[in-house]
Amino acid sequence: GGDDDDSGDDSDDDDDDSDDEDRALTSSPRRSFVEFVLEPIYKIYARVLGEEPKTLAATMVELGVRLKPAELTLDAKPLLRVAFERFLKDRTAAAFVDMASRHCSSPKEKNATKVRDHYAGDLESALAKAMTRCDKEEDAPLVVHVTKMYSTPDASRFLSLGRVYSGCVQAGARVDVLGEAYTQEDPEDARPCVVEGVSVCHGRHRTLVPSAGPGNLVLLEGVDSGIHKTATIIVAKTKDEDEESLGLGIFRPPRHPGDVAVVKLAVEPLNPSELPKMTEGLRKIGKSYPLATTKVEESGEHVIFGTGELYLDCVMRDLREMYASVEIKVADPSVAFRETVSETSSLKCFSETPNKRNKVTMIAEPLDAGFCDAVERFDLDPGTQDPRTLGTYVRDHFDWDLLAARSIWAFGPDADARKGSPQGCANVLVDDTLPSEVDKRLLSFAKESIVQGFQWACREGPLCDEPVRSCKFKLLDATIADRPVHRGGGQVIPTARRVCYSSFLMAAPRLLEPIFAVEIQCPADCVSAVYPVLARRRGHVVRDAPKPGAPFYSVHAFLPAIDSFGFETDLRAFTSGMAMCSQAFDHWALCPGDPLDRSIVLAPLEPSPPPHLAREFMVKTRRRKGLAEDVNISKYFDDNLLRELAMHHQEGAAGGGA
Repeated sequence: GGDDDDSGDDSDDDDDDSDDEDRALTSSPRRSFVEFVLEPIYKIYARVLGEEPKTLAATMVELGVRLKPAELTLDAKPLLRVAFERFLKDRTAAAFVDMASRHCSSPKEKNATKVRDHYAGDLESALAKAMTRCDKEEDAPLVVHVTKMYSTPDASRFLSLGRVYSGCVQAGARVDVLGEAYTQEDPEDARPCVVEGVSVCHGRHRTLVPSAGPGNLVLLEGVDSGIHKTATIIVAKTKDEDEESLGLGIFRPPRHPGDVAVVKLAVEPLNPSELPKMTEGLRKIGKSYPLATTKVEESGEHVIFGTGELYLDCVMRDLREMYASVEIKVADPSVAFRETVSETSSLKCFSETPNKRNKVTMIAEPLDAGFCDAVERFDLDPGTQDPRTLGTYVRDHFDWDLLAARSIWAFGPDADARKGSPQGCANVLVDDTLPSEVDKRLLSFAKESIVQGFQWACREGPLCDEPVRSCKFKLLDATIADRPVHRGGGQVIPTARRVCYSSFLMAAPRLLEPIFAVEIQCPADCVSAVYPVLARRRGHVVRDAPKPGAPFYSVHAFLPAIDSFGFETDLRAFTSGMAMCSQAFDHWALCPGDPLDRSIVLAPLEPSPPPHLAREFMVKTRRRKGLAEDVNISKYFDDNLLRELAMHHQEGAAGGGA
């Protein structure tokens, strides 16, 4: 009997070998995951369930797994659990540690790169050099970069996850927490704190440690009150220490390319008396979610910005059940827009200060294609590159003449692309004045005020208070008062904002809407059902192709974010639940239509045709923000400019009649 069993086993082995050879000859190469992960698991599964105890024991010994005689008599499920636990136990731990040691650089090797790319302070200072070499001496300055906040189970406070760059952090240490807005010129965003505890996290658990040196990722207790999203923690300065001598700066907030919070949701408590609780909950939401931001509109409504429907669904669940614990009403979701121009200003626009002693003249025109993308990729980085480097890059890549490229005054709304603000710095202010016509010395005194007015205008556009994008403002002329008292910021800043608005409105303004990139996976027979679902929502398919190694088709499409609400539900309904999709922000696109066309009549409760969408979006956004339904031109135009504009229109009408 035993000989027969042995011969049977030999024949099985021969069959397996022949099957492997046939498969290797007849089929195409399989995916590595199937070959090296799934196939071994399937084989162990089959052996454990199909072999006799004696044969199974010998087979598992070859794999390094020893099973006791009592374990060989277990039922199928417990036996499988024991076999796989012993097979995977040593291999997974060893493989992970080996992978980490091979591919993860040590802090001493990577700190120089991290400091160069993310630290905003003086890179030649003693502080930066200590971080670069991972200084762990007793007198080394403490620097910790906090990048994430984790809520405690009771949601009463937060633990701060940070990386120690130099020095040693320990419980009881007195530190200064520098926020994202901290600068040496404006040190208000700094708060003294005491570290109440230091711990090392592993999975769901954390272990308290007395101290941690450079290179470690630690959780800090007691410093969360001074942190909004990210922060830089340093040891508390003594009275005789000077910030400039330390070369003190902060780590720039991390950017998330491609993940822009463009979906917004207005919220309010069901019981108005619980508004303080909801406000505190919104503050905690801002700490917990890196991409979530909150804002209070002029109408008084609280708005949450997120990356999509699922993201905001998670935010609302945490807000209702963890952070606020109140009943909350929500409005219909909407999206954030951007304002831009499609032509050069048809008229040189000017504005005078209230005291009539200063006058600024500008025009607006579209930025070159690809300029905003270069800023968002940090190829063009106004925060770290000097004006000469910026000018050379703009001249070489966008064909600007060198004089114009070197005359870039500022970017807006933000001066630094790496600050992590959702508005970014997608607009440019260029000094196009001539020394023979403008007193450059007086203009330099008013430069800072003009830049502030320009950035203010880019932060809140004239159409519907949305940020301006892809617009170049040219300063053509400026008359500046001789006496400093007549050219103060209170006079020049609002004037610069008004002239930016007037030149923007004279350049055929348009609205930009966010577009999602959608990836849909479905069987081949469901692809035809995907097209009409997208077409009903102004979406279009870019490409569809079979997915290698899987029985699915992958459909890539673009979908306007404002039409994406409920898209996944419709998709599942049309494909009988056989399609699944993922959505992510991809780019900004022009809304069809003119937002300032007053001849368009918007019918209530009826969908607007595509040429009317820009007007509809602008009007509804202004209503939601508590603004007048239409843009008041006279609000941004001086009387003299209005008269000149009227003459310009009369000349155009006369020319058209002739």
